[in-house]
Amino acid sequence: MPEDLLLPKYHLSASIHRSGRRPIASTHQFIGCLVSSPPASMSRRAPIEPQRIDAPLTQSATFLVLTVNEGPEATKTVRSVLSSVADLAKNVAIRDLNASFACTVGIGSSAWDSVTRLPRPAELHPFKEIKGKEHAAISTPGDLLFHIRSERRDLNFEFERQLMDLLGDAVTVVDETNGFRYFDVRDLLGFVDGTANPVGSSVPASILIAEEDASASGGSYVVIQKYIHDLKGWKSMSTEEQESIIGRSKLENIELDDAPDGQQQSHKSLATIEDDDGNEFDILRDNMPFGSPGLGEFGTYFIGYSRRLWVIEKMMERMFVGDPPGLHDRILDFSKPTSGCTFFVPPTTVLDKLIDD
Repeated sequence: MPEDLLLPKYHLSASIHRSGRRPIASTHQFIGCLVSSPPASMSRRAPIEPQRIDAPLTQSATFLVLTVNEGPEATKTVRSVLSSVADLAKNVAIRDLNASFACTVGIGSSAWDSVTRLPRPAELHPFKEIKGKEHAAISTPGDLLFHIRSERRDLNFEFERQLMDLLGDAVTVVDETNGFRYFDVRDLLGFVDGTANPVGSSVPASILIAEEDASASGGSYVVIQKYIHDLKGWKSMSTEEQESIIGRSKLENIELDDAPDGQQQSHKSLATIEDDDGNEFDILRDNMPFGSPGLGEFGTYFIGYSRRLWVIEKMMERMFVGDPPGLHDRILDFSKPTSGCTFFVPPTTVLDKLIDD
């Protein structure tokens, strides 16, 4: 979807580079500065290694949502597999080192306690349903999220195949969606998607928890929603009407002026959250188009990572309820959410230790 189509992006003047984001080392430096540098008189903390949330944008992605089946054996299997995800990813990635393969694992609220046996991240809870006057953000099941991406669809396929072989009957597949990059990073509505994501050193500060929740340091919240588009209805409007809904020009991707307070706001405006001083809160999204022309299905898979879950929830509230209430995001008249899940992405060091009982 457009740059801030399914939830806002910040630093609207920034752009995402197709070749990828800042090297992951910047994330490690951020965590090291805020978490792993105690005074010399204190005992040193164990190193925290975040998952590759800020991996480069790629041509292909698979979004796999699972629930954990009941019983101690299922939980034991899931813990074992999660502890070996890094090795599994390495074995697949080595087949093409230029394909930028990465997999991010998220754990849902319902499964967190049994799977991790660790303190709960401060904001982790099930996806909050939001009901506006005309549209609703629904909540759907999801205990595990695997965000698999690379430049090659076959690598994603191979990783998922090996992963599911290991998980076996310990899990149930809720949803599997394969996304793709569309032309010059556009969504299927025809607008550029990803323009205002944070870049460079602002990425880790936007997505990684630090001293505010010490037990969750190096982790991130992630929210996913699967949107289905009414392309026929969307295409029946003029380009000018579409641009007024999105808040950007369609061809040049230039930001349009906000509407006056109290009037109908564009998606861009409704999906922007600021503090009292006017500073915008960033999230990082890796949205992907998906669909099947033969089946008449066209959509966008929204996935947003954030240091603060409440920011994404506030964005959704503004979109579905409106600001002022009653003036909802008009993009929802053409894009319907069919899923909604919240997960926490723990550091790699947490996943690695799950095998230990």
